[in-house]
Amino acid sequence: MKTSNPVLARLGQAAERERAAGYAPTGPYGAPGVPHQYPTQAGYPAGYPAAPPTVAPMSIDDVVVKTVALLGILGVSAAAAWVLVPDALVGTAWIGALVVTLVLGLIISFSRMANPALVVTYAVVEGVLVGMVSKAFETAYQGIVLQAVIATFGVFFVMAMLYKARVIRATPAFVKGMVAVMAGLFAVMLINLVLALFGVNTHLRDGSGLAIIFSLVCIVVAALSFVLSFKEVEDGVRMGLPQRYSWVAAFGILVSLVWLYFEILRLLSYFQGDD
Repeated sequence: MKTSNPVLARLGQAAERERAAGYAPTGPYGAPGVPHQYPTQAGYPAGYPAAPPTVAPMSIDDVVVKTVALLGILGVSAAAAWVLVPDALVGTAWIGALVVTLVLGLIISFSRMANPALVVTYAVVEGVLVGMVSKAFETAYQGIVLQAVIATFGVFFVMAMLYKARVIRATPAFVKGMVAVMAGLFAVMLINLVLALFGVNTHLRDGSGLAIIFSLVCIVVAALSFVLSFKEVEDGVRMGLPQRYSWVAAFGILVSLVWLYFEILRLLSYFQGDD
């Protein structure tokens, strides 16, 4: 299976590796009608089957539980950073957390192994970033954080219902289009950041009409990215990936949620005063 979500891009490869290692997600006989050959066990005659693997396959419930757990960790970390980091160090903590989350995010996204400890660490550091960004916006625009949180989860649940009802489907054309748009947005945001460091204002983040349109586009794309995540989770469950890969799936959803939250936070700020 080819995958499109950059966060869950290794799931198909992981399934192949597990099969090659003798993992049988559907039981001792593999797929219906297809006998499964287990690797021989040390100490037994050649050809003697080893005991069936005992690793449980991932499920939708596993992904839900781990996503909630990561959100809880992120929330606690964000609250702690908000309270404990002095106002004078908010900017430093913001930049430091951003750099670390980018590095950890790339490692997790392109790693060939599901590493729960690394995913949890990402959630902690991401929480610091969320806390610092939220504190800065809340200081400037009182009440904006609660509005953004409600809107973020509202969009998430709407997208989940639309996907479950098959109103929106992750067709090959949809997937290709989303990947292209997300790559384009990332390039634009990166270029805008570099230009901003040199004092160049592209008007994409200054509250102008162009900035509002750009934020709306980012919000729509971030919302649609959940469709890719839901599809990859669904495929991972169907392929019988080991339970530990639910951490990778939960990580993918967490990344989209935080991106959506930041974009909604910024858009709301445009209607409450200068950025």
